[in-house]
Amino acid sequence: MAGRLEYPFGSIDVGTAGRWLHLPPEDDGHVWMLNLMKYRAVADYGDEGGPAISGKEADDVYAPTAVLADLGATIPLFGDVTHQVADDVAWDRIAIVRYPSRASFFAMQDRDDFKKQYVHKRAGMETTIVMGCVPLSVADPAEAGSGQLVMRVRRFADGATPGPDPGRVTPVAHFAVDGVILGDGRRWDDVRFDRVEEASLAALADTSGLADQVVVVIDPLMESLVDSVQTAGE
Repeated sequence: MAGRLEYPFGSIDVGTAGRWLHLPPEDDGHVWMLNLMKYRAVADYGDEGGPAISGKEADDVYAPTAVLADLGATIPLFGDVTHQVADDVAWDRIAIVRYPSRASFFAMQDRDDFKKQYVHKRAGMETTIVMGCVPLSVADPAEAGSGQLVMRVRRFADGATPGPDPGRVTPVAHFAVDGVILGDGRRWDDVRFDRVEEASLAALADTSGLADQVVVVIDPLMESLVDSVQTAGE
């Protein structure tokens, strides 16, 4: 199957793409690709034609699990957004794929088996942000908190440090953003996953020192963030 993939649901960041493509193999390594997804109400297959399904259903058909497994990639997080606290885009689903390297992420785009599946993603997605992350810290599994799983994607205000979290927020995993590869032009600095009790949820939107953030509650269909970081070197 010839031809380049098209990305009508986001803009490629040429700076990030160029930096990653020219990264020496010895400086490359595991990367956690975070996907923020908003779907079309009805999948659009264009002139090619396709099933009359929702955008979310098209993404379910897309799911390139066999390709990812062949690349040595894993899925430490996949779930639906049940509540949104901050951001103008109403996100539907969040996923993270841990790739062995940035090079393996690019290699996937050239595979015929991936391109065959990709038509469903193109049909179903309205907009998306895909960013590469590297872990800063993860929690001790023995200290897992209660509450809902909350993701925050944050951009710091110039010269500012984010303010403290409210009470009843238990860290799960903290990542630095190495670059946005596909998105809406926004830059991001870090991603946090926490267990947050209901009483503290709204207060996260008022964290000081931030220029922008996404705050969503996730209902995880699969979640192994801590394990994905701890086993990355094995």
